[in-house]
Amino acid sequence: MSRPVLSTHALDTSTGRPVVGIFVELYKKRDNSWTQWHNTVTSSDGRIQFPFSKDSMPAGTYKLKFNVEDYYKRHDQETLYPFVEIVFNTKEDEHYHIPLLLSPFGYSTYRGS
Repeated sequence: MSRPVLSTHALDTSTGRPVVGIFVELYKKRDNSWTQWHNTVTSSDGRIQFPFSKDSMPAGTYKLKFNVEDYYKRHDQETLYPFVEIVFNTKEDEHYHIPLLLSPFGYSTYRGS
C-alpha cells in the first residue's frame, strides 16, 4: 500500500498527550470558495491518515479545520479558540504531514515528515 498523500497529528502541549477524538474537516479551495472533501476524528494516538492517493488528491490549496472548542469542553477546560484552520498548498507527487501543537490558549503547526 502506498503512503497517504495527507496526514495530521494533534498533540496537546499543555498535557503532553495526543488530542484524541477531535473532529477535523478537510476542505479544498475551488475558485474563491471552499468545498468540504472529508471529515473524521483523530485516533487514540491523535493521528489521521486521510484516504487519498496521489491520483485522488490533486495539487492545490487545502484547509484542515480542527474543532478545538468541543475537544476542550469534553475536558472541562476553556479555550480561546473555537477552531483552528490550517491552510496549505500542495504539489503533485508529495506527501504532506500537517501537525497541530495545541494548548487552550495557543497553537502552532509546521510541515512534518
